[in-house]
Amino acid sequence: MSEQEKNIEEKTEEIKEDSHASQAAGMEETPHKKSLLKEYLDALLFACLVALVLKILFIEAYRIPTGSMENTLVVGDFLLVNKFIYGITTPRSIPFTDIRIPYFRLPAFKQPKRGDVIVFDFPGNRDELQSKEIVNYIKRLVGEPGDSIKIIDGKLYVNNELTSNPENSISRSHPNKDRDVDTRIFPKGSGWNEDSYGPIRVPKKGDVIKINTENFDGWKYFIMREGHSIRISTDKKIFIDEIEKSEYTVGKDYYFMMGDNRNNSLDSRFWGFASRELVVGQAMLIYWSWNPSIPFSDLGKLFGSVRWSRVAKIID
Repeated sequence: MSEQEKNIEEKTEEIKEDSHASQAAGMEETPHKKSLLKEYLDALLFACLVALVLKILFIEAYRIPTGSMENTLVVGDFLLVNKFIYGITTPRSIPFTDIRIPYFRLPAFKQPKRGDVIVFDFPGNRDELQSKEIVNYIKRLVGEPGDSIKIIDGKLYVNNELTSNPENSISRSHPNKDRDVDTRIFPKGSGWNEDSYGPIRVPKKGDVIKINTENFDGWKYFIMREGHSIRISTDKKIFIDEIEKSEYTVGKDYYFMMGDNRNNSLDSRFWGFASRELVVGQAMLIYWSWNPSIPFSDLGKLFGSVRWSRVAKIID
């Protein structure tokens, strides 16, 4: 074999070796890429699970949709709500549906107190057993279990003591309203209105409420919400769980909720009391605020509406 032929053969062998090496490297690279992609997906899944757990059990974001809490909270405020301070609960409904499911609550760090701004499940309108939709309300707790609530000329009295309005609240007096009756007011048939209301006792577990033909309509749904049947017979006798009774023993603790915008708030004056089990959490912090009426298509104007003075504001 000539020298030239030997060189050609050696080069051919080198090319084959390089080809085999490249193929081997390619075979090694594919699994590596797949494992890297899997790591990213696993990390993303873990982050989503952590976020979901935080949302369900600890902290939840909430957006203010109405002006009932002005000017403490305004439309377009985005809040963080502390869900564990009053006791963590398991999910109350199937996510993204209005299907309620049984749940339980862990021990609370503290109980709701007068003055707290609270997020809670809306119990339903005055004359319905339960809200048709699962919706959260946010109001200020003004009456604890056992408190006496009275409103005179728009001024709130708790246990016969005049309470000062929250610093940024809106309240206007309507002296002539003392003579007006608002048929929407709770309890039904009370003859009160939003500025002239009460006195009424916030129910406390163990309280005894006298039930008669005059206040039957006012307390009927309250008793039914506690899981009991109630009816009045043709001869004007009252039956609770088909037993003739003239009084009812309250089974839960309740709160009286009011909006800081006292004349523009659908609150306990209209739909009644919020039970302890409906409490979701305490509003903590405004983390963002802008004008929600500006569409996302106009991003420049929307970002220009950011209320920087409200961002990172503690809610009290």
